[in-house]
Amino acid sequence: MHAVRAGILLGVLVAIWTFVMGLTGWYRHPVLLFLFFLVIPIQFGVILWALGKTAPVQGFGAQFRDGVLLSVVASVIVFFSSFLFTEVAFPGYFQDLRAVQEQALRQAGKTEVEIQTMLNTAAAGMNSMSQAMNGVIGTIVTGIVLSLIVAAIARKKPSPGTATPA
Repeated sequence: MHAVRAGILLGVLVAIWTFVMGLTGWYRHPVLLFLFFLVIPIQFGVILWALGKTAPVQGFGAQFRDGVLLSVVASVIVFFSSFLFTEVAFPGYFQDLRAVQEQALRQAGKTEVEIQTMLNTAAAGMNSMSQAMNGVIGTIVTGIVLSLIVAAIARKKPSPGTATPA
C-alpha cells in the first residue's frame, strides 16, 4: 500500500508541476520550456523517499517492484492530467508549442522549407492522446531506471556472516 500512496503522490506532484508550467506560460518560452523536465528530480525524490521508508525490511527485488509499481500508479494520473491539460485547461497548447518551435527554427537560421518540413513532421505527434501516452511511457521508463538505482542503494543489507544470494 505504501507504493500505491507514493504513486498517487508522484502523479499529483507531476500534475501540479504541469499546471504550474501552463499557468505561468513557461511552456511558451524556448528556454523555460525545459523546466518541465523537473518532473525527473521530483520522481527521483518520491522514489527515494518511498523506498527509503521500506529499505530496512525489503531487499532489492521488493524495492525495485515497489518503485516500478509507484511509477505505474503515477502514470495513470499523469495520463489523465495531461489529457485534461491539453484538452480542457490549455486547448491552444499545441499551437503555442508550434509557434515556439517555429521561432527557434527561424533563430537557428533554417529556411522556410526546412521550417515547414520540421513543423509538419513534429505536428504528426502533437495531439492530446500522444502527449498523454508519452507521459505514461516517460513516467514508467524513468521509474524503472530510477528504481534500479535506488533499490541497489536503499535496500535491506545482508547481516554480516550470512551468505549473499547469487
